[in-house]
Amino acid sequence: MIMSRYTYKMVGLASYVLISTGCGDKAPTTYQGYAEGEFVHIAAPFAGSLDSLAVARGQQVTAKAPLFVLEQASELAARRETEARVEAAQARLANLKAGRRPSEVEAISAQSLQASAMRELSASQLARQERLFVKGFISQASLDEARAINRRDLGKVAEAEAQTKTAKSSVGREAEIDAAQRELEATKAVLSQSDWKLAQKTVSSPVSGLVQDTFFSRGEWVPAGQPVVSLLPPENIKVRFFVPETIVASLKVGQSVSVTCDACGEAIASTISFIAPQPEFTPPIIYSKESRGKLVFYIEAKPARELATKLHPGQPLDVAIK
Repeated sequence: MIMSRYTYKMVGLASYVLISTGCGDKAPTTYQGYAEGEFVHIAAPFAGSLDSLAVARGQQVTAKAPLFVLEQASELAARRETEARVEAAQARLANLKAGRRPSEVEAISAQSLQASAMRELSASQLARQERLFVKGFISQASLDEARAINRRDLGKVAEAEAQTKTAKSSVGREAEIDAAQRELEATKAVLSQSDWKLAQKTVSSPVSGLVQDTFFSRGEWVPAGQPVVSLLPPENIKVRFFVPETIVASLKVGQSVSVTCDACGEAIASTISFIAPQPEFTPPIIYSKESRGKLVFYIEAKPARELATKLHPGQPLDVAIK
């Protein structure tokens, strides 16, 4: 069972009391402390059942090593749907840029020829009707009707020629092409989002370190944001200890200290990384000039990374200040 930081602090304070009372007024050069770890809790931003767990408690892992996978059925289906939408948008854009198909162009050209033939026929009939009107064989109404038919056929020819020109070129369709391009970009953005969501269900280790604990078993439902694995990188292991008020002024961040423990072998070189700005009492008493010797300051040191793995959270340590 791993104790809380508060419990560790009380242990350190009690240890300091025992040392100071056993040594009289002489300040000790070695202080008792303990190791502490700042754990990295790994979770997925989405919920799902735990499909696979690639690590076990106590295992060492490297950065980018696979940790766990959550079920991905919903994300895979969403990705396939979005991928199909991207393909459809690409096809529509390509069709707009390419213009009409050859068979469509041929059909429009044939309509243009038909319109030209009708225009020639109506022009011939109009000329004949004008000659007959001059000789008085037809009425004004018949002549007006022939002229209207001719104007209609002229309009059909102009319309057919414009359709033929449009069919052979994409010029004039810029607005349609721009809209299709934007639609394609939007669907691609949704596809990227689908890929990201799918990737979040497969989780790898962001750091190298020890697998301190796993919190779920395969098949269990994992809520969104709930840690599945707890890692302890070597650089997150710290040494915590307390020193009396009489020597804290002689310490500074970056100063070297030596850490020893049972079964650690040689001393572990460490560096002071934090000095508390305010003192603490151990035990709590009324502050007075006579009680100044009871004041202690909390100190934090970082062991050398290559030696940090020798230490375990909660382990008692002896810290010698150089």
